[in-house]
Amino acid sequence: MRVDLFDFELPPELIALRPAAPRDAARLLVVQGAEAFADRIVRDLPTLLNPGDVLVFNDTRVIPAQLEGRRGEARIGATLHKRIDLRRWQAFVRNAKRLREGDTVVFGADVAAVAEARHPDGSWTLAFAGDEPVEVLLERAGRMPLPPYIAGKRPTDQRDRSDYQTMFAARDGAVAAPTAALHFTPELIAALEAAGVAREILTLHVGAGTFLPVKADDTDDHAMHAEWGRIDAPTAARLNAAREAGGRVIAVGTTSLRLLESATGQDGIIRDFAGDTSIFITPGYRFRAVDGLMTNFHLPKSTLFMLVSALMGRERMQAVYARAIESGYRFYSYGDSSLLLP
Repeated sequence: MRVDLFDFELPPELIALRPAAPRDAARLLVVQGAEAFADRIVRDLPTLLNPGDVLVFNDTRVIPAQLEGRRGEARIGATLHKRIDLRRWQAFVRNAKRLREGDTVVFGADVAAVAEARHPDGSWTLAFAGDEPVEVLLERAGRMPLPPYIAGKRPTDQRDRSDYQTMFAARDGAVAAPTAALHFTPELIAALEAAGVAREILTLHVGAGTFLPVKADDTDDHAMHAEWGRIDAPTAARLNAAREAGGRVIAVGTTSLRLLESATGQDGIIRDFAGDTSIFITPGYRFRAVDGLMTNFHLPKSTLFMLVSALMGRERMQAVYARAIESGYRFYSYGDSSLLLP
């Protein structure tokens, strides 16, 4: 499909630079089939879902993956994208023309990494020196990798260290937050439990590729970056049982949805999964695992706007976004949310 079919105009003042406070006070645009849109808030979720429904969360934790350093006199910036092994990461590099294989880059005061190899997409393998865990080195030298549409408008600060983590964050490895889950609080989870809404947890380490623009003119020519994820067998079994009992599986965020769909066969059975996924969901895709999605509002011509268009229909989502813009909903990572129920 033509990528420009997924374009829209967004007033820049609607880009949220801070999250709602409290988190569950964010606005929620409810879209259910062809019914009229409903303006609610995230705290209303227990009244919008049914007993037996299951919300699926991603427990990845964002690491301080944004690095600034030097190779000699040259300034080098790096955004870690995907872990390769205990000491090596794939990274997008700024000022990469000053980098050669075998060069050492020093980030911060004393964190060194060797540029081992350049990949066809322009990214690099960085091998971190020393014996300290890379996570410790990143806490010392890195900063939170806020999306460019936020970082370009204000500096990253200490508040982002907590604001850009979900309450479920437990497993280090993401360089972007699963932002739909940023809206949840312990109080909201308790209210959902009281309403009979279950929750399940999976892991997908979100990569920096989630922010890359689609440069191709046609979706067939766009290559997705791979991300690592895991669903264990007991979780898959409970999700299958919930659907068999008539409950709906509702992904909280596109990261949860993409992993669920990657783990589900043509027979509609969710299976345990551990490995990379580069699934690219566009209109025409037949969903196998999910019955709904809670998600923030995405960038124009992005793979995520294509995904929600696949779930609800492209014209329907254009109407949803037009309504959100007209009503002043806040967009992107720190913005408001939507509940999409086909």
